Amino acid sequence: MTSVLFYDGVCQQPYDTRTLRTQALGGTEATLTRVADALGALVIQHNRTQDWERYRSPQPLSGIRSVVVTRDSRALRAVHARYPQARLYLWLHDRVTPGSKRARRLAGDAAALRDLSVTVLCVSDWQRARVEATLRGFDPGARVPALRIYNPVDDALIPDATPVDERKLAFFSSPNKGLRFTLDAFGELRRRMPDLRLVVGNPGYKDRASASAPGVEFLGPQPQSVMLAEVRGALCTFFPNFVIPETFGLVFAESHAVGTPVLTHDCGAALEVIGDTRQVLPLARSVRAYEALAGALPASWRQAPARLAAAAGLFDRYVERIRAWRAGGRPQAGPDPRFRLSLIAQQWRQLLA
Repeated sequence: MTSVLFYDGVCQQPYDTRTLRTQALGGTEATLTRVADALGALVIQHNRTQDWERYRSPQPLSGIRSVVVTRDSRALRAVHARYPQARLYLWLHDRVTPGSKRARRLAGDAAALRDLSVTVLCVSDWQRARVEATLRGFDPGARVPALRIYNPVDDALIPDATPVDERKLAFFSSPNKGLRFTLDAFGELRRRMPDLRLVVGNPGYKDRASASAPGVEFLGPQPQSVMLAEVRGALCTFFPNFVIPETFGLVFAESHAVGTPVLTHDCGAALEVIGDTRQVLPLARSVRAYEALAGALPASWRQAPARLAAAAGLFDRYVERIRAWRAGGRPQAGPDPRFRLSLIAQQWRQLLA
């Protein structure tokens, strides 16, 4: 579909199929690459300087009938000026909550969405509800269509014969998505179960330094294949993130695809994607209050607040769940057909036909 162009005007550095295979890559960039490759579509990135196959530096292209602008609505008018005959889509990946900075930015571009007949694409029903509420709040009479297409998981990701190590937990996500809270909770887990260990990897674009902690192995930025090899053998993906709720959560879908359950909180699209209440804990006010107080502290300063929180029972639910899973109650997990790349690619083809 070389008449289809994906435009990324906000990526921190250029990426393509080679990057996805060999380097750490964020979820949005990995998703765009998988979809564009499956469709045979062209990709332009604002900071790319060398062309590689269908991945191009900024330049005029002929024959473009559809342009998918990722993340940033501010690029819509400029893209329309270059491709005035093309249908425009805005593919949102980030959280848009009424009243937030992103919501105000989207509302500020509502006229462009309407005037240019832009279709908004969301990655979950949870995200779509908030995008629609934002647009209605700006202009109750506006009719900007918002559709949901889930992010894809490679069809080849399936469970294998890797043995499960009940002493091992895995965290693989950007560190700003609750890693410090995760380390606080893991500290109490390990105090009660001293044989536990936590393997931590991240996509690389926020390689935030973390203080060393007993039982924690920091792998740094890793390609997906390396991290998922770690996840396969873990008791679970331990991801009690609520700091930045996931609009989809590839960490959930990919963990399940390789047969590993997740322990997280009921916020964002977590329950929609995971679909199993045993893996999704309620988010208590006390947890939010703790992070509101400790969130600004450097990692090395959180030890005392974490000990007080542990004494107050803040981390007990994680301890109870991990103990139960180690005792034979580990949930079964597997690939979810809703997220198969072959199905998602077909949905994109139908949309862009």
